[in-house]
Amino acid sequence: MLAQATIDAATVLFNQQQFETKLQDISHKLSESTELTSHPHLGGRGALGKGQGGRQQEVGKQGIENSNQHLPHTRHPICQTIPSNQQPLLPLYLFETLASTNQTLWELLNQGATIPSLVIATQQTAGRGQWGRQWQSDPGGLYLSLALAPNLQADHSAQLTLCSAWGIATALRSYGIPVLLKWPNDLLLLGHKLGGILTETRIQQGQISKAVVGVGINWSNSVPETGINLQSFCAQQLNPAVNSLEMLAAIVVGGLLFGYQHWLAEDIDQLLLSYHQLLDTPGCAITVEGNPGIITGVTATGELRVRLISPNPDVTPTNSPTVTEITLKPGTISLGYRY
Repeated sequence: MLAQATIDAATVLFNQQQFETKLQDISHKLSESTELTSHPHLGGRGALGKGQGGRQQEVGKQGIENSNQHLPHTRHPICQTIPSNQQPLLPLYLFETLASTNQTLWELLNQGATIPSLVIATQQTAGRGQWGRQWQSDPGGLYLSLALAPNLQADHSAQLTLCSAWGIATALRSYGIPVLLKWPNDLLLLGHKLGGILTETRIQQGQISKAVVGVGINWSNSVPETGINLQSFCAQQLNPAVNSLEMLAAIVVGGLLFGYQHWLAEDIDQLLLSYHQLLDTPGCAITVEGNPGIITGVTATGELRVRLISPNPDVTPTNSPTVTEITLKPGTISLGYRY
């Protein structure tokens, strides 16, 4: 039973066909923007997981196929760089209102949904952000979750958020939206929060067997002072490239898959170089426990790198302040917003 999930094909304000058409266009656009090594699967470093090789698994009687709470799912090739005879399928589960896209996708996976799978909702009633914080999910925003099987060490789970954030930002920037990244999981536009990412995992024997990457993006919904919605930004452009929620959804999903495929094709150090080019804070001043410092980047495990400068009371021309490099785990410090 899907928690608080409701759907009515006559009332859902989301054009599924338009989304699928745009996703094909965006996947092609992104695949042409850089040279990628073709991978037969998108499940992880060596295995896709459920639904491997593009075979759609059947769902049991208690599963999604027999629920009247949502629209039937559709299938879509994940990326145009994969040969057509090897393209895995991307089932789409579309909802009007639900508690949380991440929660619903986990329930679908428990009922037998294949990996990868995608959930999109037009509203969440119990959206979550990092550290259990509530994510405001009013109508007009984009709320989605993508299931993957990364086969990644548990202590490297932050790499999924890094590649997802980079991929989405890269996709939006290819449409003229100057998005930057804020550690650890925010998307920025003009210094304000445009969206965020929440990655959840299931671990078996020290490896991430399943992951759900949740994304929330402000489109036309109301936002707090620190936020910005994309529709308002686009309205000020002469020729806005993004003109609908469906197109935004296609760009975000295309970016997610694009970033994930780059993570598959490259080592994390190479991806971090690209990630740092879009990071908003390198070189910014920060204070840690009373000590001044400078942000220098992000590690492969998702920690913030900071160079601390400790004053030396006996400074002379030959006795300079002590410089120490430290790392901070997500959640231990808030960087705020600079606008």
